[in-house]
Amino acid sequence: MIWIAVDAMGGDEAPRNVVDGALAAVRHFDLGVLLVGRSEAIEAELEQHARSATIDRERVRIVHSPDVVSMDESPSAALRRKPGASIRVAADAVASGEASALFSAGHTGATVMAAHAAFGMLPGVDRPALAAVIPTRGRPALLLDVGASAECRPAHLLQFAVMGSMFARVVYDIASPRIGLLSTGHEETKGNELTREAHRLLKSAPVNFIGNVEASGIYSGDADVIVCDGFTGNVALKISEGLVEVVENLLSDELSSTITMRVGSLLTRRALRHFRMRVDYSEYGGAPLLGVAGVTIVGHGGSSAKAVRNAIAMAYRLADDRFLERVGQDAGAAAVSRH
Repeated sequence: MIWIAVDAMGGDEAPRNVVDGALAAVRHFDLGVLLVGRSEAIEAELEQHARSATIDRERVRIVHSPDVVSMDESPSAALRRKPGASIRVAADAVASGEASALFSAGHTGATVMAAHAAFGMLPGVDRPALAAVIPTRGRPALLLDVGASAECRPAHLLQFAVMGSMFARVVYDIASPRIGLLSTGHEETKGNELTREAHRLLKSAPVNFIGNVEASGIYSGDADVIVCDGFTGNVALKISEGLVEVVENLLSDELSSTITMRVGSLLTRRALRHFRMRVDYSEYGGAPLLGVAGVTIVGHGGSSAKAVRNAIAMAYRLADDRFLERVGQDAGAAAVSRH
């Protein structure tokens, strides 16, 4: 049985959405969950579910932790002050072998720090990277880093490329993922010192490097994995999330503006549903934190029960496929190639 340690107190609607999603994951996959957090609050949510469905308590356990890291706290200060914080206790459960993977939709900075402290880094990897799954016209692609390491060196981007390539092979069954480097132009001389040197390293690395990708091409589907520093990736991701919301609102406004449009909207409702599914983060669940020596999935603060379920499913699949062992081997090969 693969167990997933779940930070039940992480997220805007915790513990309700987290417990809902965790129970859905238990129903649909051969896994168990450790619900880490304030036991009274978690038990109350479980009792609500028990009124309408049977809960397999053999595969649902509560691990009490009295403290929570709130979104407005400094992660380093909060983790020092709160040794009983739910994210820290959940990470420790994985480090001790009680669980095989970690999920949290709480404070991203606290999750990264707790995972790093509990697991350490994989051999050959210096910095962690948060990998966002993004939609394209074809299959999903990966953008990393989107917030774990704001300042990077060229060797870090090489490591991100290796880890992202392995993730794409394991999760999306892509035999040779195409790796792109986010820059200001397609030419290898474009960009800043970081991207120019990273381009040189990637050209000789054991990955399928296709060259630079401009920001306008992130969603083109030309690359399966796009690497950048965490500051750039986080800005790109937030802009994309805001744009999707604006596009949805504009479409809704236009389709309901006149009687003719309202009739047309009935005919296009299915297409709009499919559009929402393709751009909805909950379909992907969460972002894997690559580089740390423990399977870690970071969810959106506003994660729905569906997003939590899918994030736990991703954690389960990575643990079951021995992802860490495989990416560690590739990272070691890349470390040798850059010297």
